[in-house]
Amino acid sequence: MRQPVSKTIDLELTRAEVEVLELEARLRVVPMNDTQLSDALKTALAAKKERLAKLRTLHATAGRRSSKDGDGEKVNPLHAGRRPPLKRTVPQRPQAKTSK
Repeated sequence: MRQPVSKTIDLELTRAEVEVLELEARLRVVPMNDTQLSDALKTALAAKKERLAKLRTLHATAGRRSSKDGDGEKVNPLHAGRRPPLKRTVPQRPQAKTSK
């Protein structure tokens, strides 16, 4: 019965992480002379990071609580805390074969 709550928290956590990443990206491309926009983005980013920290602790405690219930299901340790960021790889060209 607690499964839908856990999924809802997980989705909300994922959305919050995406919002923080988007704000950080937007802050990187703010024009240097636009201090008003920069200040507003910094304020919003601080609020989003605070909300994200609360969601992470809530998600971690929800994961621990469900494992203590003894449902028999094992909680994935990667989802119990902060999930690692996705690794972005740059495609590499195959090495040119040298013929002698």
